Amino acid sequence: MSDDVDEIVDKLADRLDESADLEPTDPQEAFDLWMQQLDRAESTLQSYEYRIKPFLEFCDENITTLDQLTSRKIKEFEAERRASGLQRQTINNQFGTLKQFLSYCEDIDAISEEVLLSLDVPDLTKEDRVNTEKLVAERSQTIIDQMERFQYASREHVLFLLLWRTTARIGTIYALDLEDVYLDDGDRERLRLYLRESGYSADVVDDILEEAQLPFIFPRNRPETGTRLKNGDLGERVINIADWVAETIRDYIDVNRADQTDEHGRKPLLTTRKGNRRLAKSSMRNWIYVYTQPCEFGGDCPHDRDPETCEAREHGHGSKCPSSRSPHKLRTGSITWHRDQGWPISDLSDKANAGEELIKSVYDQPEKLVRGAGRRHHLDKLDDNSGGSE
Repeated sequence: MSDDVDEIVDKLADRLDESADLEPTDPQEAFDLWMQQLDRAESTLQSYEYRIKPFLEFCDENITTLDQLTSRKIKEFEAERRASGLQRQTINNQFGTLKQFLSYCEDIDAISEEVLLSLDVPDLTKEDRVNTEKLVAERSQTIIDQMERFQYASREHVLFLLLWRTTARIGTIYALDLEDVYLDDGDRERLRLYLRESGYSADVVDDILEEAQLPFIFPRNRPETGTRLKNGDLGERVINIADWVAETIRDYIDVNRADQTDEHGRKPLLTTRKGNRRLAKSSMRNWIYVYTQPCEFGGDCPHDRDPETCEAREHGHGSKCPSSRSPHKLRTGSITWHRDQGWPISDLSDKANAGEELIKSVYDQPEKLVRGAGRRHHLDKLDDNSGGSE
């Protein structure tokens, strides 16, 4: 019995010693320090701010400095968030980011290891990870057909085509300049100049150009002038496009593109006459929400709303339509469509600039009947050279 008491006393003493070693740190100050040492895309940092905000608000109401944070308070915060009606995937995202932040706080002696370990990040099944509200191929093709008929070679037409046909993130399309688009033989000399400036010898450049298959887009990572790609320099890659897509882009450039140069002296592919003259990502998102609404081209509303009075038809409120889809859901649908059309995951991983496991677990949401039909040709292999028996 005395041994048990001694063990409890020792544990309490250890906790007191650990607490005495902690550095009283303001929660917001710790968060600001953490954000400053992260090397992430701006969009990722913004998502971190959003995910940590509820925790900082909880701290404002319950503690003054992080050394006052206890395992009990962590559990109280967990209970509040779980009771707020959030989806399990949202809880996983928020708690996962919070775990990273708390790990940093432990590193700077702002909290104890016990507090860090007390945060429970829920595990997710594949069903939890996958939100099946992707933009399906049939709807996407209908939108493309309608835009080709009514808004051919418009800025919005090119935006939608590039997102669907390339699987690219919206940040990648935002980063494109005119010089990143190689559409016809007239662009080969520009490619030659780029390769020579990159340090390749004349012989190597000739070999590359001989093998190069136009048309394609070539997004570049330019963080110093405001367009960092999601994966930095690793996000740079050649993305092939179909000839008819290239023709549409060429017509847009020749006829409908506003001739603009941004504040860094760059010529964006998608331009606007306002702001910094590069079409903003927020504007891109708004347009995608609008064009994925069933009523945009005169279709019936599946939600029994009047398009004349529907709030989702007001400027900037396109996401309020239950049938509208975000650019991320368009990307999910595009990746699934590529897989349904037989694209190997390894090639698609390079094109989409996403890991193979991520594509398998999150982005690739197969249309089972389509994928099954695509495998049917393998049946012949079972009977080849089989001698009539299994």
